[in-house]
Amino acid sequence: MARIYVGIGSNIEREHYIRAGVEALAAQFSPLTLSTVYESEAVGFAGENFYNLAAGFDSELPLQEIAHRLRQIEAAHGRVRGTERFAARTLDIDILLYDDLVTDQPVQLPREEILRNAFVLRPLAEIAPQLQHPVAKQPLQALWGGFSAAGQALWPVPFEF
Repeated sequence: MARIYVGIGSNIEREHYIRAGVEALAAQFSPLTLSTVYESEAVGFAGENFYNLAAGFDSELPLQEIAHRLRQIEAAHGRVRGTERFAARTLDIDILLYDDLVTDQPVQLPREEILRNAFVLRPLAEIAPQLQHPVAKQPLQALWGGFSAAGQALWPVPFEF
């Protein structure tokens, strides 16, 4: 059984799509471990602020099937692919870690954004502080402790599921 961590984000009808995305994930991969929901400014484009969180779950499904199911959840909630990489979105669910797998196919793991974006690392470190990043070879909490979040404002928001 693999331990999988995903990042979830939205900046269009944020409350609705974050809640709906978590419900859809829980329907397929329960139980979920959820981080605090954080608000952050859009990165890479001018747009509305995002809500982001991390979720962890266990599954026996292979990586390809997990990726496929996450795309189906996104599509069912209005996500349109094929548009610009940095753009507004209803629901974005990215696989961050699949056990300690390092690969580029069918998705890049570990996801590079873990080490680059506060809105990915902080919620992930919150739910898996002692988990060692498979490439950086440091616990996520230590990576967050040494992270320079300059220019990446991030703050927790009250959110109930």
